[in-house]
Amino acid sequence: MKIGVCGIGRMGSAIAQRLMSVGHDVAVWNRNSAKAKTLTDAGAKLLASPAELVEGCEIVIVMLLNDAATEAIYRGPNGILRAKPAGKLVIDMSTVRPDTMKSNGASVLQLGAAFVECPVGGSVGPAKEGKLFGLVGGSKADVARAMPLLEQLCRRIEHVGELGSGSMMKLAVNLPLLVYWQALGEALTICKPLNLPADRLIDILSDTAGTPAAMKGRGAIIAKVLGGAQLGETAFGLNAAKKDLATAVQFAKSIQAELPVTTSAVACYEEAEAAGLGDADATAISTRWAQRPATKS
Repeated sequence: MKIGVCGIGRMGSAIAQRLMSVGHDVAVWNRNSAKAKTLTDAGAKLLASPAELVEGCEIVIVMLLNDAATEAIYRGPNGILRAKPAGKLVIDMSTVRPDTMKSNGASVLQLGAAFVECPVGGSVGPAKEGKLFGLVGGSKADVARAMPLLEQLCRRIEHVGELGSGSMMKLAVNLPLLVYWQALGEALTICKPLNLPADRLIDILSDTAGTPAAMKGRGAIIAKVLGGAQLGETAFGLNAAKKDLATAVQFAKSIQAELPVTTSAVACYEEAEAAGLGDADATAISTRWAQRPATKS
């Protein structure tokens, strides 16, 4: 099957690799075409625009960073909506505001294409292995059409409602974990007087009811950084984490809801991003906070 991937950052690239590994003919587009070299060396075809990607493929997967990027890629010159997508299937896996997803989806549907949203839980590793968690929104017919492909990308797929529902669920899924990374840094801060080795502290904190499953993979890395090691490979970028939390706060305001803890966490992520950690893994928020100098009373 000819599948296009629009946006090949960390996650888009990993998804493209997965698609190639299971035998699909993959084409890609990215604003910075230099990022496509690893994929093109592996056999992917680089196309010149999102519109060309739609017209040259049966299915297009969109994986973009934020609402502004999706606006440009759908509605800009040579964007998705400038193509002739009738009969094609567009699957948008971006994490954006629900109203943005609904608007983009409605515009695609008006042109005679099928549209499904499927923002995903999971990072680069699970994406390469086809073990993401898909949170799907769309009509039953369009979702049924997308399902064979989604099953090659996801370990679990939940169709939670019409367009916008998947985005809503994804914001809710990400929120507790991303707030936890800041909370972990604060927990480590109040442990400083104990003078325990970092690996022991992380081991103790990990074996508690309040610890998320993500600590199984990230705890040892956090301990090494606390012990003086350099920040390792980024699984989920701090800038993307900040964007997801800020998007959740914005959406909450639109439905007259309040997220006071999340709002505070956004400020901490913004501070870390301003300090130059935007491209680091989101867990850098934990180690940065834990390693802050003590404040004077």
